[in-house]
Amino acid sequence: METLRYELAGDGLATITFDAPGSPVNTMTPAWQRDLASAAAQAVADKEKIRGVLLASAKSTFFAGAALKSLLTLEAKDAAPGFAGIEAMKASFRTLETLGRPVVSLLAGSALGGGWEVALIGHARFALDDASIKFGTPEVSLGLIPGATGITKTVRKLGLLAAQPYLLEGKLFGPREAQALGWIEGLATSVDELRPMALAWIDANPDAIQPWERRDYKMPGGTPASPKIAAAIAVAPAMLAQKTRGLYPATQAILETMVEGALVDYDTATRIESRKLAKVMVGQTAKNMIQAFFFDLNAIKSGQARPKGFASWRPAKVGILGAGMMGAGIAHANAARGIACVLKDVSADKAAAGLAAIRRVTGAQVKRGALDEVREAKLLALVTPSADARALDGCELIVEAVFENRALKAEVTREAEPMLAPDGVFASNTSTLPITGLAAASRRPDRFVGLHFFSPVHKMKLVEIIRGKQTSDETLARAYDYVIALGKTPIVVNDSRGFFTSRVFGTYVMEGAAMLAEGIVAPLVEHAALAAGMPVGPLAVLDETSLALSVHVLEQTRADWQAEGRQYVPSAGEALVEKMVKALGRPGRAGGGGFYDYPAGAPKRLWPGLATNFAKAGVAADIDALKQRLLYRQSIETARCLAEGVLTSVAEANIGSIFGIGFPAWTGGAIQFIASEGRDTFLANSAALAERHGDRFAISAETLDAALNPRRNS
Repeated sequence: METLRYELAGDGLATITFDAPGSPVNTMTPAWQRDLASAAAQAVADKEKIRGVLLASAKSTFFAGAALKSLLTLEAKDAAPGFAGIEAMKASFRTLETLGRPVVSLLAGSALGGGWEVALIGHARFALDDASIKFGTPEVSLGLIPGATGITKTVRKLGLLAAQPYLLEGKLFGPREAQALGWIEGLATSVDELRPMALAWIDANPDAIQPWERRDYKMPGGTPASPKIAAAIAVAPAMLAQKTRGLYPATQAILETMVEGALVDYDTATRIESRKLAKVMVGQTAKNMIQAFFFDLNAIKSGQARPKGFASWRPAKVGILGAGMMGAGIAHANAARGIACVLKDVSADKAAAGLAAIRRVTGAQVKRGALDEVREAKLLALVTPSADARALDGCELIVEAVFENRALKAEVTREAEPMLAPDGVFASNTSTLPITGLAAASRRPDRFVGLHFFSPVHKMKLVEIIRGKQTSDETLARAYDYVIALGKTPIVVNDSRGFFTSRVFGTYVMEGAAMLAEGIVAPLVEHAALAAGMPVGPLAVLDETSLALSVHVLEQTRADWQAEGRQYVPSAGEALVEKMVKALGRPGRAGGGGFYDYPAGAPKRLWPGLATNFAKAGVAADIDALKQRLLYRQSIETARCLAEGVLTSVAEANIGSIFGIGFPAWTGGAIQFIASEGRDTFLANSAALAERHGDRFAISAETLDAALNPRRNS
């Protein structure tokens, strides 16, 4: 057999060792499925000689799951043969489970997705006691369902309610939590201990069967017929629809499979599971999410954008200039990963306020059990608030996170840069101002780089690294390593106004403002965005980021253009935002209100003045047309960023748009959205939008082809 070894020892132990040739992991390739069927058949033939069966791996992980690349080419016509293939694989699972001999899985490494479902073939599991090992069924994050018995077995093991986080949310767990859940029979301190533990269990349980095969089996918590479960099931579809807005077929399929499977026998339940998986896996949403969250994300994590030839780097001491919300968030991110930092502001009180903000975050983490008090104390001890620039002495990295003002940034750069350690790196957290211009205040522009964090820093995964014209390869490599050290996802972009994320984010919020300027009522604008899958409506997010800040950026742009001898003409959205701030006195949430009012003790609500100032009689809008505008506008600008060289890879475009801008995950990212629409369809729709709404929607075939060029993803 090509992908596994079947060995029957003289003591009656049959060992099936998964060992895919030429691969660092085991996956459910067609060859593996054929080999497993052969191994199962051999076990049946050897039954009288077998005392027990061990499932093991020759890799560092137990099993990685499905061979995802093959799913990217599936079409609707592949659903029927796909169903047959799933059922055939499950037949091999079932053969081993019902062999009449105890089967034990030896887990010396992680088992995720289909890999965990392979582990569940065993009547028992023994795992290495290592917190880095992860188990679970995260298929929903890839637009798939745990359709290789994962749903059926998890529901029967944990019950309908307790199973939900692990199936609908893809929650992962380590060996100790697995043991607490009843999935793991024992934990070993070394790999050598696993086999003896399994043998002892086999000898103690010669007639082992799965729990749900026992005559006295009862589903934990009750079946869908029990009153408590029935009441929860009645509201579950509505709650799910509110959360997913109907954009994620996999979550709906998982819920249906859980409930329908709980009403029937085991074999029927697994067939239901197979049908649902066969349908979901040929859908476009699954292909989009697999491309983004597996292939694109792994391409970024592999370091494709990191300059080669430089040693890995982790600063021992970091300085942060500015103790406001962003500076405090960056300091927390450092301390949470064990990096000492100095949080500097103009006064001791402001620096202390930054530390207090960090303490509020850690306090909330302690309250919900994500952090204990001992670890919290160690984290807080790593942050030194100060008003004295000398406290920065010896920092290997200084991150400037002050207000978006060139003069102020230049001032703090000149003050702090002399405190850097030899060959230290200076970074600006600017979200819009070109790094090359900011680096003019530095004595070492080759050691100057942009690090654009997103708010709130402790929740947002992305960091946009901006390379200025003089930023050296070594500086870029260090910035990349630093972001990885913080446990965040880096994308590398070239210098330009707004870089990538702020530039594209601006198109989203200004398109919403433009809709309002056209006379489309505000509730419809906001609802269209949510219905498309954006996390927050454009008007609401403009309020949060500050309309006044948008006007400040507009004024800076005007001044820059004027300095170049050009005149900047604001877009319809920009003009509306400027009117909101300057004429109507609505600067945003921090200033008391913007598009929304924020009454004390009550939910926010759209400002009634929007209707009196902007609504127009007789203006009608189709919600699907509004959704298209919002998604196309962002995708077009992303394509332009790729064509212009601001972005250099499709992977970074997709992941950056999802993690940094909130582009809907179901699309797989802005460029994957274009690909799923189809080149010609996207060009035709863009041309129609340009004719109706202006040149901001115009994109040439050459620009689109440059963005879609697959060589950019290598």
